[in-house]
Amino acid sequence: MFRKSFVLFFSVVFLGCFSCKENPEKTVKTEPIVFRKEGELVIKRQKVDTVITIFDIEIAETDYETQTGLMYRDHMEAHQGMLFIFPDERMHSFYMKNTEIPLDLIFIKADSTIVSFQENARPLDESGLSSKVPVTYVLEVNAGLVQKWTLEVGDKIQFMKN
Repeated sequence: MFRKSFVLFFSVVFLGCFSCKENPEKTVKTEPIVFRKEGELVIKRQKVDTVITIFDIEIAETDYETQTGLMYRDHMEAHQGMLFIFPDERMHSFYMKNTEIPLDLIFIKADSTIVSFQENARPLDESGLSSKVPVTYVLEVNAGLVQKWTLEVGDKIQFMKN
């Protein structure tokens, strides 16, 4: 009896140890998330109405797109950004959970006026990044571009969807 129990115990342990071993043929491979150009955005100076920059945007409008944003991406080109469009103007807060690239966040009112920034948001940081005032749009671009473009509160955006 003891011998049968002993053999049964070690058989279960042996099978348990090797049955969970990952089989390379069964590994799930995921496709990298790639940028999808869904429109173009222009930023203009408030005082002299000159164009600061023009770039391609991906648009986040659905709940899923808004919640996912730029998560799980390992890069974004300098001429690309993501524009979040909300159905109403209110306070919004973002975080960098699962976001691998540093970003600048540009907060924009319904009338297309830039009202605040969060610069150099750190990758994977779950601290809240608040708009500070009610906004309808949030534009995410690579970190350092707000400073490079010398953006100011009061500058304006214009965008067109494809």
